[in-house]
Amino acid sequence: MFIDTHCHVNFKDFKDDYLEVINRSKQEKVEMIVVGSELKTSTRAVFLADNYFPGVYSAVGLHPIHLENFLIKNDDNNGKYEFRSQGEIFMEEKYQALIDQSNRVVAVGEIGLDYYHINTSLGKSEAEIKNLQKEVFIKQLNLAQKNNLPVIIHCREAHADLYKILKDFAEQNNFSRDWGVVHCFSGDYDLAQKYFALGLKISFTGLITFVNFWDEIIAKSPLEKIMIETDSPYLSPVPFRGQRNEPVYVKKVAEKIAQIRNMPLKEVEDVIFAVSSDFFNISSIK
Repeated sequence: MFIDTHCHVNFKDFKDDYLEVINRSKQEKVEMIVVGSELKTSTRAVFLADNYFPGVYSAVGLHPIHLENFLIKNDDNNGKYEFRSQGEIFMEEKYQALIDQSNRVVAVGEIGLDYYHINTSLGKSEAEIKNLQKEVFIKQLNLAQKNNLPVIIHCREAHADLYKILKDFAEQNNFSRDWGVVHCFSGDYDLAQKYFALGLKISFTGLITFVNFWDEIIAKSPLEKIMIETDSPYLSPVPFRGQRNEPVYVKKVAEKIAQIRNMPLKEVEDVIFAVSSDFFNISSIK
């Protein structure tokens, strides 16, 4: 069994065929965590988990790019996309209500820092935008802690500030187990070790199937510290580049990890599934 620990079947890219995508994944023995990026998609994630269980779980959170109202464009290895952020104000009570509503909310996420998409054209300075991101990130870390949930962390061009916040948070709390995962990990081997020391895991996407930057991390790090994801509809792995990504393609990420580590795919599958299930406390969900 595989689990895609980070997908966005709740996004408009899947509005016409989300049920077919979910069923295709189940048929291929791939479970999924549907991750929210603001209140609307978090609500949708909970709906999908509640209505298409078992094998579908959810995470709720406010992504840093949704704190500002502007047109977001991208065209690189992270995918080609264009959409408008609505500039949401973080209202903790709304996200708490989603957590209270469903026992299939297994994490708070995706949350974090994104300095790549900063837009100062609307009158806010770069410092003001970064400070707001940090403030909302810390509020959501505390929301997760209050509900005994792990966090799914987004970081783009902000690792220095992110690490400081996470280090301070770890020192303020006495975590007895891993409590967060840095999704679509973009750092190097040394940074990965620093995150591991804080009680965090890292997750890899289809990027590793055509970029070898992370091969050393994958080869040398404990397999128990690694998760796999698609971040679908983005980051499609080889041989599906240029197409919409979907949860079933997480198998390609596992295959690449097995190749890099020179170990059987079944062993990678079993270890990562067990680790991920334990991390998100999935076995306790009825």
